[in-house]
Amino acid sequence: MTVRVRFAPSPTGEPHIGNIRTVVFNWLFARQNHGQFILRIEDTDRTRYVEKALNVITNGLRWLGIDWDEGPEVGGDYGPYVQSERLGIYREKAEELLAKGRAYRCNCSPERLEAVREAQRARGETPMYDGHCRDKAPGEVSPDEPHVIRLKVPRDGTTVMHDILRGDIVFENRLLDDQILLKSDGFPTYHLAVVIDDHMMGITHIMRGDDWISSTPKRLLLYEAFGWQPPIYAHVPLVLGADGKKLGKRHGAVSIDEFRRQGYLPEALFNFLALLGWSPGSGEEQEIFTREELIARFDITHINLAPAVFSYDKLNWMNGCYIRALSQDELLERLIPFWEDSGLIPAPAPAELFPTLKLLVPLVQERLKTLRDVVELTDFIFCEIDTPPIEALIGKKMTAEQSLDAIRRTQALLAELLHFNAETMEGPMRHLAEELGLKAGQLFSIVRNAVTGKEVSPPLFGSIEALGREKTLKRLEVAEEVLEAYLKEHKGE
Repeated sequence: MTVRVRFAPSPTGEPHIGNIRTVVFNWLFARQNHGQFILRIEDTDRTRYVEKALNVITNGLRWLGIDWDEGPEVGGDYGPYVQSERLGIYREKAEELLAKGRAYRCNCSPERLEAVREAQRARGETPMYDGHCRDKAPGEVSPDEPHVIRLKVPRDGTTVMHDILRGDIVFENRLLDDQILLKSDGFPTYHLAVVIDDHMMGITHIMRGDDWISSTPKRLLLYEAFGWQPPIYAHVPLVLGADGKKLGKRHGAVSIDEFRRQGYLPEALFNFLALLGWSPGSGEEQEIFTREELIARFDITHINLAPAVFSYDKLNWMNGCYIRALSQDELLERLIPFWEDSGLIPAPAPAELFPTLKLLVPLVQERLKTLRDVVELTDFIFCEIDTPPIEALIGKKMTAEQSLDAIRRTQALLAELLHFNAETMEGPMRHLAEELGLKAGQLFSIVRNAVTGKEVSPPLFGSIEALGREKTLKRLEVAEEVLEAYLKEHKGE
């Protein structure tokens, strides 16, 4: 089976993650069938055109690991792959439909069109063009005056769309508008351009969101008017938020770049999106797949027709699985940009910091859901911490005096260690807890608060090693001063 699919974004902003899920489906379908995946830029909406959007789109796709066989920068036999470079083709094809009697020129003013729509709305009708210019004689609307070109939609009969996921869907032609094909500025409308491009580029399958179903008869009528064979359609359900509403900004990140900035791994996000509304088979429990496994097992008929629900809990779990599977060197490489972007370390990271950064990696690897979590987990290493409140320095079921003694003894123990590392300090610290008549957790809790400023941190002794002897002793000294001041203030109570 020959397969040629495409992703055709408009450079008006960043693609929504729900659309990217459909891109993943298209890419997997092409790769599974040894076909071609084409990137085409649909930039005919000049009022919403964003200059930098194209780079954002292509960089995001590359970050996610999606490549294309034809398109801008890659080339191919069916270019150009940017619609604004194909305007002559659209005008020529629109004139062809005029010559066939399948389209007509319309010079209705915006004021007249709005008056028609208002009257239709007042009658409870669906607003649509009333065909005022449809039967005008050739030449009655001059090509030299401002006008648009409209498709002459049949007034009776039906248009049938066959969807490989949903079967036949029937549309009554009388309910379809005589859509504009070529605007008065000479630019094509979306529907004209996409039909021409899909045909001329040999697109065999159109896989897209089911919110496009209602517009499909317009395209099928255009294919029929040109005498072309339409592609095969598959409309996939939309992606919803956990509240059952269409996924949007209120649910969190909605673009590839936002997920990148939040610290998701591209391979985890790709895996997650591939399983968002698709499954490899009934009863299959595997959820972590390599890209090669997804390509081999993707089956378009296994796409679920129920809307997919975007679960951040599941994405975070999956992202954590991928983080834990990384080697420590690879994880370090991926974490450095987040330390740099947060300002915790200079950019580029200086060589003298690498020993500390390498110490931190195994401490945080099991705790990270996203790469960005490393900032909050390790900021105490690079920044000064606030003076801990007295409540954090008095241990559970301990008095202030006991806590002060524990801090002093810990300070003395760590100051005397020959080798300042996690392995050499853990045993003596546990022994110290026994000497003080404390449970290890009681002692470790107040020491953790004193040196990290946090109730929860990476493993305590690894954190102390990464922090270093000088900073650790200084913070313990501050904790000692806080406890001494408290006891002095409350003496005799």
